[in-house]
Amino acid sequence: MRTDDLIKALDADARSTAMPLGSAWWIGAGAATLIAAVVFWLAIGPRTDIATAIHTMRFLAKFVFTMALAVSAFALSRALSTPGASTSRRAAWMIAAPLLVAVAVVLELFSVPAADWGRRLVGSNMLICLTFIPLIGIGPLAIFLAVLRYGAPTRPVLAGAVAGLLAGGLAATFYAAHCFDDSPLFVATWYTIAIAILGALGALGGRLFVRW
Repeated sequence: MRTDDLIKALDADARSTAMPLGSAWWIGAGAATLIAAVVFWLAIGPRTDIATAIHTMRFLAKFVFTMALAVSAFALSRALSTPGASTSRRAAWMIAAPLLVAVAVVLELFSVPAADWGRRLVGSNMLICLTFIPLIGIGPLAIFLAVLRYGAPTRPVLAGAVAGLLAGGLAATFYAAHCFDDSPLFVATWYTIAIAILGALGALGGRLFVRW
């Protein structure tokens, strides 16, 4: 019997008496969102001018970017946790968030003077961004790695990395409500680095805790 076939057989046998993996993912997502929300509210909370900010396109666009990442990474993580599941279509959707950010950056470059590009990219909260997105996301990442372990991923490092991106997208969605830097240049730079940190931690977690 091939290794992949053995993993599928063991996974099917385990599933016959346990919670369905799909249900575990939805429960995990709910718990991860709750943990992220608690950490966000206790640590930083929303920006003081959020009532005004929600009427601006740049502020709302941040949530489009982060939620697109979270949704696509959630779908791919579920597929990667199931042996034999098709991942190509779900993997293709992972390009959605970077593509949206890239379009927004191009529009930003055309709409603001070149002299302002550097200021908008650096922003005023880059260290806060690099601190709190990983901080908000570390709890959700632990939950997602636990769900991966409950499943049977045949590529644990990749699955862990995608779980890290999922945690990063979720954390960045909450952090965006606090962040005063709404420029796509800032988001493309510092949000990406912060989310990549969680992706790297997820890959390490997949290698150490998820592998068979």
